[in-house]
Amino acid sequence: MTINPLTAINAYAKNAEIFRNAELGISNTPRAISSDVQSFSAVVQNFMADAVTSVEAGEKIAASAVDGKADLTSIVLALDNAEIVLTQITAIRDKLVTAYQSVLNSPI
Repeated sequence: MTINPLTAINAYAKNAEIFRNAELGISNTPRAISSDVQSFSAVVQNFMADAVTSVEAGEKIAASAVDGKADLTSIVLALDNAEIVLTQITAIRDKLVTAYQSVLNSPI
């Protein structure tokens, strides 16, 4: 089974958006599909911005837990979300390295 990296990145970005919206209390209603096609760099940049936001949210909740201001459920959810994002970033990095190596090893 072949996985298109762009499709995977879009799925990860959508997943991160759903988690971020859930944290903010925004409903995840379906949006109209736009006819605009983003460039690969824009998709990666948006995903990385969402990833940084998610990890920062986890850090803020962890810091508030140290002060005793956060409940256990929100701490676990935030840290699990940060772990998921880190796993996604690692998987994307591994795919990019594999693709780069295959390009280097291809005959000219």
